Amino acid sequence: MDIPMIKKGLLIAMIAICGESVFAQDTESAADAVANMRLGWNLGNTLDSNSGDLNNMWIEMWSQRQPSDYETAWGQPVTRPELFKMFKDAGFNAIRIPVTWYPHMEAKFDGGLTWNPIADPIGTEIQANWMKRVHEIVDYVVSQDMYCILNIHHDTGATSTRWLVADEKEYAEQKERFEAVWAQIAEEFKDYDHHLLFEGYNEMLDPYNSWCFASFGTPSYYDAKVAESAYNAINSYAQSFVDAVRATGGNNATRNLIVTTYGACCGDGNWNAHLQDPLKQMQVPEDDAENHIIFEVHSYPHLADGLSNAKNSVNSIMNSVKEHLASKDIPVIFGEWGTDNGDDYNNHRADMVAFVRYFVEQAKDNGFGTFYWMGLSDGEHRSVPEFNQKDLMEAMVKGYYGEEGYNDVAFTVSDSAEGTVYYDLFGNRHKSPVKGVNIVRMSDGTTKKILQH
Repeated sequence: MDIPMIKKGLLIAMIAICGESVFAQDTESAADAVANMRLGWNLGNTLDSNSGDLNNMWIEMWSQRQPSDYETAWGQPVTRPELFKMFKDAGFNAIRIPVTWYPHMEAKFDGGLTWNPIADPIGTEIQANWMKRVHEIVDYVVSQDMYCILNIHHDTGATSTRWLVADEKEYAEQKERFEAVWAQIAEEFKDYDHHLLFEGYNEMLDPYNSWCFASFGTPSYYDAKVAESAYNAINSYAQSFVDAVRATGGNNATRNLIVTTYGACCGDGNWNAHLQDPLKQMQVPEDDAENHIIFEVHSYPHLADGLSNAKNSVNSIMNSVKEHLASKDIPVIFGEWGTDNGDDYNNHRADMVAFVRYFVEQAKDNGFGTFYWMGLSDGEHRSVPEFNQKDLMEAMVKGYYGEEGYNDVAFTVSDSAEGTVYYDLFGNRHKSPVKGVNIVRMSDGTTKKILQH
């Protein structure tokens, strides 16, 4: 059902959902949240857009720097609430909102195309108009009774504008700013219920921009001291994130929080002995709130070498994540996933459709959440809204709910000599609800929501 938007997202009134009462202060464990997210999608290339180059600050140079200038800079339209209703109706129940914060803090960017962050630092304060727009889009999501993940995105990564680096010295220099940013975000949303989750940082890399594992970008392709510093820093950032959010109180005292491995690496491949290190070195942050931490990894298996090889990669990834992360009794999500052939409609389309279904099936079987990266609805298709990759969407939905797909059907229940009988809205008789989410009206007049696998 749709929940009316409430300023600041505070669900202070009781919301009747399927006969059960939900209040703002209700909490659920991290494991339950991951299970209840079902299918997820990323609102990519939107609030995460940025110039990304100290010597080519083109958004700052050629725009009025309004929130909409950034929101549309990478080819996406201004986000509308109807987009999320479309995903909800299709069977998705979670949206990840990547946000890049550094362009919306205290730097003036008045040096033309060049920015010197030492002379013109970003400071610690987030601009009010940017926070307001982030807030609006979060409300679009939670108003659909969907889960929403809010993060710090391209403040990390391999660009020259990043300010969060996996290095002990860099952590010490940025600790205060990092915690201040999270304190502001957490304070802004402290009254939101369990449908809102925070993710501390995106794909954070060492000073050598090493992908796959820390220090891979060094001249020797592995440096033990660089790697140790990177993994120590990742765990320090994770702890700072948890501490900063918890300190703001309110519902943040028990909010489910997400911490990401080094580079969001998932341990894919067997060509180097250090590929599993980002998983092995990831620690569980200390947290007074028990069972409210989630691990995140990203995965983009290579499909061009054939579907069979891609499936083998998926199997290997799932096993690595299960062995080295889930074994720590912490639930896991794939905060981003896809392949290198997501836009190839001609040569690999059938394989792509089969791959996305397989990925979702395997993730669900292992209890992992999945958030597809962009695609599905892209560019102006989001304004309609419509799915421009409907075949992929349907494959994911079937991968999660089964061949019959997603159904949100109301049933009336009656008792008979042969047991409980279910009648759908069209008068058809069923021995049980169909696969999907079913709203069931019981014989005593109460209603329940049943997820039928």
